[in-house]
Formats: sequence, structure tokens, C-alpha cells
Amino acid sequence: MSGIRVFAFAALTAFGLAAGCAKGAAQVNFYIGAPPVCPYGYYDYAPHNCAPDGYYGPEWFRDGVFIGAGDWFRGPSNFQGLVNSRLDPQFGYKGPLPKQGEKPGAQRSAAVPFHGNELRDPQGNIHKMQKEIASNKGTR
Repeated sequence: MSGIRVFAFAALTAFGLAAGCAKGAAQVNFYIGAPPVCPYGYYDYAPHNCAPDGYYGPEWFRDGVFIGAGDWFRGPSNFQGLVNSRLDPQFGYKGPLPKQGEKPGAQRSAAVPFHGNELRDPQGNIHKMQKEIASNKGTR
């Protein structure tokens, strides 16, 4: 009988300890399907909203077509490109965002100087920005 009491006491103690532990929040997102069709590309984090012109540097585009970011990018494994995080809602941007399927504006064809402030890979990792990289990729 004492064995059952020891087991019951141990079970109650374990339950009490587990109930008193802080609960952690976990989030898992799965996206299946094609990348969004955005005129200037999409943010490299879920839910992959369309990013405005000027968020990505010219190395993210080939012949005016966005080559991808986030889950859908399948370029070189060591690819890094400049972004202007001031145009990111996560950092306070409140300006207009293009809608999926919109066409790029006429200003896209003009050579506009690009001023990136972060160096990212397609998975959204932020890398230290080197001055020589920033100066070599400074125009569209």
C-alpha cells in the first residue's frame, strides 16, 4: 500500500510542477503553392505581402523580373542582396503597398539610385553589411 501512496505523491508533485511552469508560445506556418505575383517582389517573411518599389536592390531582379525571396527562391546558396528596411512594415513603414498582380509603375524603368541598409539572403537572414558591397550595388 505504501508503494501506491509514493506513486500517487510523485504523480501529484509532477502535475503541480508542470502546472506551475511558464507556457511558451510556438508558431508554425506552412505555405504551399506559387509565390505571390508582386510588381517589385514580396517581403521575405510570412505572410509574404507585396513589397513596394525600392525595398529590394537591383541584384534581386533579372531583366526587370523579381527573381524571388523567402521560401520560393531557388538561386545560388550564397546569394545575398541589399534591402531598404525603412520600407518594411515591421520597422514602421506605413506607406502604400502594391497589390498582387499589379504592374510595375513607369518609374521602375528609370535609373534610380538604390540605398540599401541591410544585406539579406533569400531566407530573410540579415548579414553584416560591408561597405564595398554597398558601394558596388548602389544603383538600379
